[in-house]
Amino acid sequence: MLKLTIPVFLELVEIKAKTASVLPFILGACYSWYNYHTLNLLALIVFFIAMFIFNMAVDILDNYNDYHHAKAGHDYKRKTNIIGRENLSVKGIFWLLSAMIAVSAVMGLVLVYYTGWPLLVMGVICYLVGIFYSSGRHPLSSLPLGEVFSGPTMGFLITLICVYVNTYQVFTWNLMSLGGVLLISLPNTLWISNLMLANNICDLEEDEKNERYTLVHYLGKGRSVRLFVIMNVVAVIALVCAVGVGIAPWTILFSLLVLPLIIKQNKLFLEKQVKKETFICAVKILAVGAASQAVTFLMYMPFS
Repeated sequence: MLKLTIPVFLELVEIKAKTASVLPFILGACYSWYNYHTLNLLALIVFFIAMFIFNMAVDILDNYNDYHHAKAGHDYKRKTNIIGRENLSVKGIFWLLSAMIAVSAVMGLVLVYYTGWPLLVMGVICYLVGIFYSSGRHPLSSLPLGEVFSGPTMGFLITLICVYVNTYQVFTWNLMSLGGVLLISLPNTLWISNLMLANNICDLEEDEKNERYTLVHYLGKGRSVRLFVIMNVVAVIALVCAVGVGIAPWTILFSLLVLPLIIKQNKLFLEKQVKKETFICAVKILAVGAASQAVTFLMYMPFS
């Protein structure tokens, strides 16, 4: 029988990392209002609930698969993974995540019925990436592909889906429309990819013990850390460019006030890459950077 306390459940679904999906959602809603002058509140609510449930299910699935994929010879399975550490029912965890995926899928199909087949295509991509991120013989997270899939899926696709369900009656599928969403979501996309990159940098030795050969394994720690810094720089440049091309309001420039914090966290991570001490740097950059972009976008609403 599966017995979960609230604190254990929140750790199991990695609730602290949910800014990675919530903030792209808020950004998509703001972008829709600014560029299309429309908000479909009912569709937004349904999408948010379905997205949030699936995001939690994916994190449970990650923990479930990591538990099963752990190799003998060290204490990851018994002392590090939450399922083993808290002595949770493996079968109960499987049925819980299966139910959550099913519920989110049904809600998604309802939205597809009302908004059209493009949502089905985008949704299938999200589900495939989410499920195979940690599943299968060669999960995406154990290959040098995790950063490539995690950032674009959560940063770009969540924002794009949010824009689409808001504007499906008038949304046009062309390079200009997609390019606008890509640019506005680029900071989130890069910061989310950086979250995984930082995690893989810190976990390099443990990942190699578990035969997980991530991007960091191939680039090496030095190049990976430099890539981390470069992506943060590009993310900040993208914020300014979005205002410059007219797809975001001038208030977005106030998000540059958090630049000193981003620089400080970059310096800390450059100095030391230790999971318990400096992985939080990537989390803070994502949380503060993405939140500042969303908040400064919302600041413009009274002027519109």
